Amino acid sequence: MTDSSRRPETMEEKDVIDLLLAQHAMIRDMFDDVEQAAPQERGPAFTRLVRMLAVHETAEEEIVHPYVRKVVDGGEAVVDDRLAEERQAKELLQRLEEAGPDAPDFLERLTLLRAAVTAHARSEERYEFVRLRAETGPAERRAMAAGVKAAEALAPTHPHPGVESATMNLLVGTPVAMVDRIRDVIRQAMR
Repeated sequence: MTDSSRRPETMEEKDVIDLLLAQHAMIRDMFDDVEQAAPQERGPAFTRLVRMLAVHETAEEEIVHPYVRKVVDGGEAVVDDRLAEERQAKELLQRLEEAGPDAPDFLERLTLLRAAVTAHARSEERYEFVRLRAETGPAERRAMAAGVKAAEALAPTHPHPGVESATMNLLVGTPVAMVDRIRDVIRQAMR
């Protein structure tokens, strides 16, 4: 199993693209952890994956996508495509989380989610990150990495489809994040 207790907001990478690529690798490993877990261990592994996906996407929506819209030529279209993918993945994740890891079709649905998340990550890496690296300097990318980590530290820990824009994340994200984190503490205490 991977060290999936590692929190994305505490990662060492200083360049936003390196940070996000490392998180994409971490997410792939976390999918492996869930798929390979014994049925009685699947729940905690899935909980870690849900949290990682939620905070990662929120940070991209708050920090990375708005910057890409502003500085990358054709950034509007690039980001709009990524947001559509993110919403689809959030909807799949939300349904999977609601059904729970004990659902009879959990692994089948997890495979669909993994395919959607993997395709989304590849699109980000190919269409967004390459252009962001080409059209920004190291200082900008360091500042964005700090922003991503700060956003992840405060982000909701569960999927919220329909909250894919920076504006929506800023308007509803903090209260939603507080509710998510309180629920997480209660669920952990009840185990």
